[in-house]
Formats: sequence, structure tokens, C-alpha cells
Amino acid sequence: MKKILNHLFEQKTFGRDESKEILTNITLGKYNASQMAAFMAAYCMRNITVEELEGFRDGMLELCLKADLHEYELIDLCGTGGDGKDTFNISTLASFVVAGAGYKVSKHGNYGVSSGCGSSNVMEYLGYTFTNDSDHLKKSLDEAGICFLHAPLFHAAMKTVAPIRRELGVKTFFNMLGPLVNPARPKYQMVGVFSLELARLYAYLYQKSDTKYTIVHALEGYDEISLTCDFKTFSASGEHIHSIAQLGFEKIDPAKIGGGSTVKESADIFKAVLEGEGTTEQNNVVVCNAAVAIRTIKPEQSFADCFYEAEESLQSKKALNSFKKMLS
Repeated sequence: MKKILNHLFEQKTFGRDESKEILTNITLGKYNASQMAAFMAAYCMRNITVEELEGFRDGMLELCLKADLHEYELIDLCGTGGDGKDTFNISTLASFVVAGAGYKVSKHGNYGVSSGCGSSNVMEYLGYTFTNDSDHLKKSLDEAGICFLHAPLFHAAMKTVAPIRRELGVKTFFNMLGPLVNPARPKYQMVGVFSLELARLYAYLYQKSDTKYTIVHALEGYDEISLTCDFKTFSASGEHIHSIAQLGFEKIDPAKIGGGSTVKESADIFKAVLEGEGTTEQNNVVVCNAAVAIRTIKPEQSFADCFYEAEESLQSKKALNSFKKMLS
């Protein structure tokens, strides 16, 4: 690791195979906590390259416990996190909206690191028991339309570095990897990213894959459609800037989509939205993100049609029903 760290400190980069080997060694516990903390901190101070991101992804996927869900046409709604905005759990709620609309969702999630409350924090607080049992996950998909894949149960590397990430408390390159390493290998992905630079790295990687994708970045730095500002998408049809005014929305105050300071507060917002007691701002943000996910599956449909489909899922309590069935 000393050689690797010196390489980084000299502002040199790693190739794809070298990066894969490093990630493999992290997973196998070949480095101590101080070395891994220094390694992650170095990436906080310099940009990751496509080859490095690709190599880290390859290592994670090769070593992960596979989720055998190949018979389903799955979509994942997963953000990188690390945007520092502390919004409520928008992509997780949007996942239940998409499931309620009749699509199959494999939600990849983890505990919050740079934010107070990740998707796993909320799901655990609300009574969900994490599992990597394929039969249980299939049952969840059949009955609820959605399954939840808690990253540390599938990725030994995530489990190894979790205490260090918590202590660092800032985004690391593991944030960048989360959406790329869903163990179910979903056919469709809607990915939120915290920077335009990372969006372009992702787009390059997805262009080389069979995944049907939409990458989302709100221009004020959110890793989701926030409706606080315009947003940009990257997909097979190219790059597009979307004006929220043209979509029929007014810009909202960032405070209106805050996530609460505790897991309980975040969970209370989560339940309120599903139970039809969310604010207009909360509902619109969730439905907009769900609409873009649905459009990732059905690109021939207009945003408006996808929005109405998502809105009906939330208002009719189909999304709530998916949530209840997953917990049962």
C-alpha cells in the first residue's frame, strides 16, 4: 500500500487492471484501516479517472455475492449520495412509486455516510430486515414489485470499509461505485450523481454496456431531480438540460425537501409521503424522479405521461401498498 499511496500522492493514475487489483485487495482485507483511510482520502482530493472507476467497478462486481434475479426486467433508482444536500429519501420513495406503477425494482442501498440518513437507515428503522436470500428477494418482487439489496450483505468491500467511511464522514469513491455495482445487474438504471464531471464518466461507462440508463444531475449539485433548479440528463439519446419551468413547475425552496436531522424524522417524512400526507413539494419531487425512471424503461413516452403514471401510483396508495407488502 505504501507504493500505491506514493503513486497517488505524486498525482499519478492507475489503469483499469491495477484499480481492480487494489479493490480486490481491499475486499480481501490486505490493507489496514489507516492505509485504507489514506487511500480514500487521497481520492477526496483528486479526480477519479474512467479507467480507475471501471477497474474498481469490475473488482466489486467480480467479488460480490450475486443476486439471482435474471428472470425479472429490473430497474434500480440509485444516487451516488455525497451531494451534501441532506434531502429526504427521494430515490427510495420514488422506487416504491415505480413499483406501485407496476414495474420491478431492485433498489440498491446502504447506510448514510456523508448524509444523516441513507436508504438502509430508513428501511431498517421502519422494520425491514435485510437479506441476501434470492428466494426471499424473488418473493418480494412477486408480491411487492420491489426488493431491497443492502450493499454490505452483497459486497465484502463495502462491509470492510464501512467503519472507515463512517469515521471520515465525507463522500469517497465508494459513493461513486454504489449505483454501478447493483448485484442484481438490472436492465434499467436511473442514476443520480453529484457532479457533471461524474455524470460524464458514468455516461462513458454505460455507453459500453447493455444497460438502458438515465443519469440525472440537478445543476445546483443535487444527485436527483430537486426542483430547486434545472437539471441535466444523460442517456442513449444524448445530453439534455431540462427547465423545470417548461415542465410546469416553479422552483422550490431547498428547505422544503430537507431530510430531517435524525433517522426518525427522515422515516416520518418517508411514511407521510407514502400515506398521502406529504407536502406538495415533497410529492412533486418524488413523482418527478419516478417519472424519469419510468421513462428510462419506456423512452417513447412523454415526461408528462410518465409523470401521470407515477402520480397515480402515489395518490392511489399503490406505492404504499408495495411498501407494506415488502415489509410483511
